[in-house]
Amino acid sequence: MQRRKFIKNSILGGLGVGILGGLYSWKIEPFWLDFNKVRMPLKNLPENLIGKTLMQISDLHVGNRFDYNFITESLIEAQSYNPDFVVYTGDFVSYENYEQIEQLKTVMKNATLGSIGTYAILGNHDYGKNWAEQEVADSIVNVLTENKIKVLSNSKVNIRGLNIIGLDDYWGLNFKPHEILKSVDNNSSNIVLCHNPDVCDLNIWGNYKGWILSGHTHGGQVKAPFLDPFIVPVKNKRYTSGIFNLSEGRELYINRALGHLWQVRFNVRPEITLFELDRDIKKNGKIVNNL
Repeated sequence: MQRRKFIKNSILGGLGVGILGGLYSWKIEPFWLDFNKVRMPLKNLPENLIGKTLMQISDLHVGNRFDYNFITESLIEAQSYNPDFVVYTGDFVSYENYEQIEQLKTVMKNATLGSIGTYAILGNHDYGKNWAEQEVADSIVNVLTENKIKVLSNSKVNIRGLNIIGLDDYWGLNFKPHEILKSVDNNSSNIVLCHNPDVCDLNIWGNYKGWILSGHTHGGQVKAPFLDPFIVPVKNKRYTSGIFNLSEGRELYINRALGHLWQVRFNVRPEITLFELDRDIKKNGKIVNNL
């Protein structure tokens, strides 16, 4: 009798834990935003930019898969940090039809803007169905431009001595990185915006030295403690989230995403990254990043 009672209580306890875990993953963590502060050492950073902040916002995924009011509220909250630069690294929508363009218009009325400059690149979802609808990408570019965000498509801008280079999406229709990367001056400070981190493994970088800011992976969205995420949509499965020290003077940062493909997260909170710009300083041959 006691054994049956023990087994019954164990089963009920296990079910209770499972239900609570499911509710947490569905209702709490997807909306528990993390403002993650990271030091960004840059070679040849101009004196006037030391200590400035660059905010990375990635993968909004505005659409019908979760309550996108969370995105609006997060952008409003991000404004309180008064960033000097803001970069958006792709996947503004989870596209089904033109409704998502209208939804994006509503959200981006509250876009977080940098006091010095605001820039964006497109991700694969910004190219519509099968990543093959140029008209969808053009509509998204129009929405961003109307809200004072400059979209970089295999192009660059120089702001006060800092080069920001934007690559179009690897899976989209306009991935043509070679010419713009050839033009990079390594005597300047450089940051590349590149939605899909798999691009880091392509033979396109030449002598580029500097930071690469990506998104796309969402950190896997679900990750058991001390283990790698179950699923990440990249070929190189080590590209999950955070900082990766690449070869030949390149540093990769993968943002965990603000939005979600589906409303579920566990041990991978949504993220907005706050980089503090600084001169390149190394300890024991390694760049010091975390604040």
